[in-house]
Amino acid sequence: MADQQQDPVFQIQRVYLKEASLEQPNSPGILLEQEQPTVDIQLGVEASNAADGVYEVCVTATVTTKLKEKTVFLVEVKQAGIFEIRNLPPEQMNPIMGIACPQIVYPYLRANVSDIVTRAGFPPVHLAEINFQAMYDQQQGAVAQEATEPSRIITTA
Repeated sequence: MADQQQDPVFQIQRVYLKEASLEQPNSPGILLEQEQPTVDIQLGVEASNAADGVYEVCVTATVTTKLKEKTVFLVEVKQAGIFEIRNLPPEQMNPIMGIACPQIVYPYLRANVSDIVTRAGFPPVHLAEINFQAMYDQQQGAVAQEATEPSRIITTA
């Protein structure tokens, strides 16, 4: 009975705001402008082993708004979750941490970004829903493409 397979475990231990920052480098002058700013949103996902069978997964959003070349505001929020993940086949770990965990953390990130921007006196920024499956597949495709490209050696005479 020592060879008995243990059941898989996937539990959320905690979801928390790891980092948040707001910058308004050109205030108050830029706040008097009447033009519509451009908005750039960058997302990132990272995972790390926190303890045996316990992982931290962070989703980061960086929102930059500009008028012409001047920054109106820049918000960066890192939302994290601690997950207990045990007894899963190794090939399932990356998809769990790259798809399932970010899907759990992301709604908290969206709310925090909107709240920070609103509290700063700006109209809320509503981050769109994200298909983490597609994002993960795209990242895996890029990694696979890099692995199959031949190395280039440049020599000079």
